[in-house]
Amino acid sequence: MSGQPVSFDTSHPPHGHPDNKGPSTDAADKPSTASKPPPTKLDPTTSDAAKGGQPSTAPSGSSELARLKIRLQRALRQFPDFPEPGVLFEDILPIFADHELHSALIRALELHVTSSYGIGSKPDVIVGLESRGFLFGPSLALRVGAKFVPVRKKGKLPGPTETESFKKEYGEDFFQMQSDAIKAGQKVIVVDDIIATGGSAAAAGSLVKKLGGTLLGYVFMMELDFLKGREKLDAPVYTLLRGQNKSSEKEEPTKNEDDYDMPLRTGGFGSDPVPANKLTHNREQNEIP
Repeated sequence: MSGQPVSFDTSHPPHGHPDNKGPSTDAADKPSTASKPPPTKLDPTTSDAAKGGQPSTAPSGSSELARLKIRLQRALRQFPDFPEPGVLFEDILPIFADHELHSALIRALELHVTSSYGIGSKPDVIVGLESRGFLFGPSLALRVGAKFVPVRKKGKLPGPTETESFKKEYGEDFFQMQSDAIKAGQKVIVVDDIIATGGSAAAAGSLVKKLGGTLLGYVFMMELDFLKGREKLDAPVYTLLRGQNKSSEKEEPTKNEDDYDMPLRTGGFGSDPVPANKLTHNREQNEIP
């Protein structure tokens, strides 16, 4: 090895020399860990190949929805003998009283809508039935980028309206929607808290069609399966949470869904089916003006 000092151009001292403050221009001087491989090769410092070759994936929408439904089901409360002896009242209000549960409800409904209808069939309108459809319908509409339209009892909406009748145990009732609420061809989902006999939901669906809307489907929080209300509906029906799926052996004539408040729940939550005639709740007791 020569003992002669190394000479260099003083205007361009070599990389590493105290007088050289700039970056190296010699590829050999660059640390290998700081260099990126060619685009056609995986970067071992950042790719999934460095983690055993398994790509990382976010939780699927279906698994997230399943977890949310469990949380929401557990939040429901039961009140026996309310509002009268023999009635087991299912209370959904704890969901709305807790910010995280309320958010979970809207997220669960959003996951269903986006997974079921996709971008091409995204709803333009969410229609909510008086009055509990108003609890979550507007929030769902905001989340999916749709507008919200209420369906109300006769005489409660101003301006021109369309009217549809539906039968109740003690007579006939009427739903109305403002005539300009839905434009021809707009895609619509109808929402409410519960489906029982299906009469009021069917009336809302008929109003949607009268105004020229395309009915994509119905979404409910709960369902009384044994009343077979979905058989009256001419579009897909989705129920988020479990409801009562059968009546007791001694079944008496049932009341219309507008006389129910909340369904009874079975399947490991400490309640036995109650005769359908005990599901006596008058929706009008809780109407908003």
